[in-house]
Amino acid sequence: MALWPQVKDRSVKELLVIYHRLLNFFGEQGWWPAETPFEVVVGAILTQNTAWRNVERAIENLKEAGVLTPQGLRDLDEARLAELIRPSGYYNVKAKRLKDVMKFLEGGYGGDLQRMFSEPISSLRGKILMVKGVGSETADSILLYAGEKPIFVIDAYTKRILFRHGMITDGASYGDIQDLFMRSLPLDVSLYQEYHALFVRLAKTFCKTKPLCMGCPLEDGWPTSSGK
Repeated sequence: MALWPQVKDRSVKELLVIYHRLLNFFGEQGWWPAETPFEVVVGAILTQNTAWRNVERAIENLKEAGVLTPQGLRDLDEARLAELIRPSGYYNVKAKRLKDVMKFLEGGYGGDLQRMFSEPISSLRGKILMVKGVGSETADSILLYAGEKPIFVIDAYTKRILFRHGMITDGASYGDIQDLFMRSLPLDVSLYQEYHALFVRLAKTFCKTKPLCMGCPLEDGWPTSSGK
């Protein structure tokens, strides 16, 4: 098994200790930076394989063009959409993905995001994952940050941090890692949002591709059940 044996028994206290240690060090992150749930959905697509500053530029272009709405993106010519989101990179691919998400939203929920998020997460997540180009991380980001559904987002930063601290092995799957958090922490949207954001901050500040361990809030290692 990829994770520590008896993960739930050993990790409840540990994961909360880590959360509070990161929170005390970095402060509240207030992530996801967006004015509306729909902006979160668009951002979750655009942030694939690019830095967030590039996403911000693309979203600003959509706002200035007055098309950052389900209807606006649905009716916009795909080539024009690609031009507007060019700063996010892979703009032709992402334009197609945004169009597919708009078709999904329109076809299943009449373009009403609130109606979509009123559906139970157990069925909605599977439907979102059926949209071409939408993987687990993107779907869960949409559910957690736009829909405020209690589901923990796993990204490359989280995997890197957990692997370096011996919490997972190299072969741990997305589902394995997500299960570690979902079984060990309360089903709390705010906790999941802040925890994920703190991992991102930690990875960008200290746990980089080439780690900068000195001064890291986890420099002395991951806490254990014995109280380390």
